[in-house]
Amino acid sequence: MTTHPQKNAIRCPWCGDDPLYVRYHDEEWGVPVHDDRKLFEMLILEGAQAGLSWITILRKREAYRAAFDDFDAQKVARYTSARVERLMKNPGIVRNRLKIAGTIKNAKAFLAIQKEFGSFDAYVWRFVGGEAKVNRPRSVKDIHPTTPESDAMSRDLKHRGCTFVGSTICYAFMQAVGLVDDHVAGCSRATSPKS
Repeated sequence: MTTHPQKNAIRCPWCGDDPLYVRYHDEEWGVPVHDDRKLFEMLILEGAQAGLSWITILRKREAYRAAFDDFDAQKVARYTSARVERLMKNPGIVRNRLKIAGTIKNAKAFLAIQKEFGSFDAYVWRFVGGEAKVNRPRSVKDIHPTTPESDAMSRDLKHRGCTFVGSTICYAFMQAVGLVDDHVAGCSRATSPKS
């Protein structure tokens, strides 16, 4: 269910006042995700962000969904070199050959993880003991870019053949899908119930 951003709500300062960023902050960031397709989407989008700003990726999100079959990992895992060439011509996504090839490689690893653990959800939530880790940093500068949990996730994903999964990317992924809730103290989302 989509809600409209609250007017005059106190928010984490990183989202600024861009309506897309505000909606992402208010409705998604820090909310626990247990849907494998959504987890795959966020893993790929976080990797696509490497070297770019998150708002750039948010603005391209719909184009990514169209280009990558709505993040159906089974379909993405079967992409051919001809499909890569078509994606390289798509102005709606980040046209970086390594990132596009990495998405296909990550889809294959994602499917192997699903097969081994029953779901990617079961796999990924192990890194926080199955329960969201709630932090209440006093300010954005108190949020560390990596943690021991993101280090462990990064090492394990790399071992399983994933790319664009450094510890910083993994921590951003953990925040995005609610494994970690880093809304700063005083943010209206810091006390809101999670859905």
